[in-house]
Amino acid sequence: MALVSIRRTVWSTGGTAVAVRRVVGKLGSLLLTLFLASLLVFFSRFLVPGDPVSFLLKGRKPSPEAVADITAEFGLNLPPWQQYFNWIIGVLHGDFGRSLQFRQDVSTVIGDRLPVTFGLVIMAGIMIAVIGLISGVAASLNRNRFWDKAILTGLTVFGAIPSFVGSIVLIAVFAVQLHWFPSFGSGEGFFDTIYHLVLPSLALTIVFVVLVGKVTRSSMVEQLDREHVEVATSRGLSRGSVVRRHVFRNAIGPILTVSGPLVAGLLVASSIVEAAFGIAGIGSLLVQSVDRLDFPVVQAVVLLVVTTFVAVNAIIDILEPWIDPRSAAGAGAR
Repeated sequence: MALVSIRRTVWSTGGTAVAVRRVVGKLGSLLLTLFLASLLVFFSRFLVPGDPVSFLLKGRKPSPEAVADITAEFGLNLPPWQQYFNWIIGVLHGDFGRSLQFRQDVSTVIGDRLPVTFGLVIMAGIMIAVIGLISGVAASLNRNRFWDKAILTGLTVFGAIPSFVGSIVLIAVFAVQLHWFPSFGSGEGFFDTIYHLVLPSLALTIVFVVLVGKVTRSSMVEQLDREHVEVATSRGLSRGSVVRRHVFRNAIGPILTVSGPLVAGLLVASSIVEAAFGIAGIGSLLVQSVDRLDFPVVQAVVLLVVTTFVAVNAIIDILEPWIDPRSAAGAGAR
């Protein structure tokens, strides 16, 4: 008994050490990725044609003194490396600079639009998860039958519909013809905002639900063919219990893996949907800022998307051993 206790203590200590190293390693990778992304985001502005000073001057022909004053005000006269240093120090303190078009702090401009976009992405994410999981599970449990083929065909068709086409169809049917939902704006108040975001969320869901649905089906089919599932079935366990405890639980890992790219894709695709539905969110702000060469806003929005993408992936990687113990065992074996 004492020997067993010692072995358990050693195993527990070793497992904790591995988990700590894994978390530290992921956080280090996260910081390195964000640093490299910040370099790419900032210095890419120098590759874009156009001069922000011309936008600030509104096409006028001012004196050289006026041009010098404007470039000095926004720090455009400094060397690129010094501009980056000043910018990254400001970002670390929550200061993303000053918007060229709104003449306000970038953090204020983004903060006013961020809740709407996050609400849109969260609603679309919930719809994608629910529809994707249900369709993937249903297809896997009816493998090579009518419902399996019908679900896969439907997912493929929906995945081929661009966001702007889906937005137009939803507006034409549910807003113009049926008058069930509004077609413009984001509403006022919590419940009115949710009401206004139903159609935009569906427009985002149409494009991305195919990814979750097909990954769920593939992962479920792989688990259904495993030996432990046959053993559980032969022991007389109900089909629902086998699917829930031995199939879906082991299949959830690959499904979560696609969450990182999915979140980033939703944030990027929201620009098209927000423009179609007249929503003042981060996506439409990004398009407007690119058009008007508002580099501080563009840099802040892109860095926000990259940070969200990297953070979600890091969280999934850290939680993966608890979700799927086999990955931890594989890592320990290596």
